[in-house]
Amino acid sequence: MSIDDALLRRIDEAARGSKLSRSAYLSRVAAEALGEAKGPGASPKVQAAMARLDELFARNPCPEDSTTAIRAERDAHWA
Repeated sequence: MSIDDALLRRIDEAARGSKLSRSAYLSRVAAEALGEAKGPGASPKVQAAMARLDELFARNPCPEDSTTAIRAERDAHWA
C-alpha cells in the first residue's frame, strides 16, 4: 500500500494521539468507515457472555429496578 508522506505523518500523529500503533489506528478507521461493529461488545465472547447474563436474569428476575436495588444496597453500607 502506498500512502502520501504528508498523509502518513498525519496518520502517525493521530495514532499517537489515540495511543495506538499505526496499524491499530488504520484498522479502527477502516472498520468505522465500513460500518463494522466496534468496541468490546463486538467480540463474540462478550456477546456470548451477555447472552448468558440475559438468560440468568430472565430466570431470576429482580422484583425491583436493578439500579434502585444496587443503590439501596450501596447506601445501606454507608449508613
